[in-house]
Amino acid sequence: MNKLQYVLAVCTFVVFCILWTTYETPLIHAFDRGVSDLIYGNKFITMFHYLGETKFIFAVSIIFLIIIWIRKQDYKLMVFVVFSVGGGYVLYQFLKRLIERPRPDIVDQFSTFSFPSGHAVHGLLYLFTIAYVTNRTFKSKRASLIVWITSIIITLLIGVSRITEARHFASDVIAGWLLGYSWFILCLCWYKNENRYFVRLRNNNTET
Repeated sequence: MNKLQYVLAVCTFVVFCILWTTYETPLIHAFDRGVSDLIYGNKFITMFHYLGETKFIFAVSIIFLIIIWIRKQDYKLMVFVVFSVGGGYVLYQFLKRLIERPRPDIVDQFSTFSFPSGHAVHGLLYLFTIAYVTNRTFKSKRASLIVWITSIIITLLIGVSRITEARHFASDVIAGWLLGYSWFILCLCWYKNENRYFVRLRNNNTET
């Protein structure tokens, strides 16, 4: 795995932890208010929250798993998808209950906790996972770049949509992206190390 990706994943997790411990400070409060005042009520961006709904993400992931099973029968790749998307869901739900940050104070607000944003975490994970798996079939660097850029843009729009409708603070969303990226790279590291292990094992068996 690219060492830069590993270093970046460590850095994003560190910044996530910093946000975790500082979200009640005046500086973060001022940042959250400033971002909310800037983009609150943007109806175009708000529409993208549907792409980050849990039911939609799991439905897409299940379909994706079925496609991998039928076309590739790559069970390690299927486990990677489950770890990335399913494990990420369990992780952010656990952290929400552990941290217990209240959501923004608006009428008809959700009763669940706010930090980190589940849409930001889960949106990044399923889109990055699909982009990674899809790109394994592309030989064209241009096609690969288009897929990744599209995934990143949609990930950003899903996260920002939670601010435009005041379901989350901006710091919740940023924390969600940071945590999601760290978890994605951790899962990717596991998958690639597993692949290398089985390749070495198969080569050793062939030699003997």
